[in-house]
Amino acid sequence: MKKLGYILVALGVIGFVASFALTLDKIELIKNPNYQPACNINPLVSCTSVMASRQAEIFGFPNSIIGIGGFSMVVTVGMGILAGANFKRWFWLCFETGVILGIIFVHWLFYQSVFVIGVLCPYCMIVWSVTIPIFYYTTLFNLENKHILAPNSLKKTISFIKRFHASIILIWYLIIFFTILIHFWYFWSSQI
Repeated sequence: MKKLGYILVALGVIGFVASFALTLDKIELIKNPNYQPACNINPLVSCTSVMASRQAEIFGFPNSIIGIGGFSMVVTVGMGILAGANFKRWFWLCFETGVILGIIFVHWLFYQSVFVIGVLCPYCMIVWSVTIPIFYYTTLFNLENKHILAPNSLKKTISFIKRFHASIILIWYLIIFFTILIHFWYFWSSQI
């Protein structure tokens, strides 16, 4: 259980910092439309282009504020675990709901960024990267501890995802990486 605590704290802090930095850049951009954040690297890797899109404020306020709140909760749960807290099943089911919504949201944002907006935001990519293992290890923990009741027929699958956790996450990252590489090949090939 402590392992999950360390994972949640470390990845939650990284996600929080990325969300916070993106929020600060958004505030500066609102104050000064000519502001150029440090994450504007080239025409393809540009926070400003993503922040200016309607997808960046899907609920009427910057998505990065959701990240600040969500990752704060992740860090809090991780710290609670490290402090010896023993959360009830209902708590874990609520937390699982949050990480499921988080993973769905970041994959929607990934799709929007790559296929609709056509620009990559470095801070957003950091958030995508940390949300995947937060979801994966939380779900695995909940399955192992029977907070999520899975049928016996899934015992082998759960054992497989536990045994090959690092490989599965690596494959997940590679799918995202190659999707970006292939979709934006026109840009990458022009840089060579």
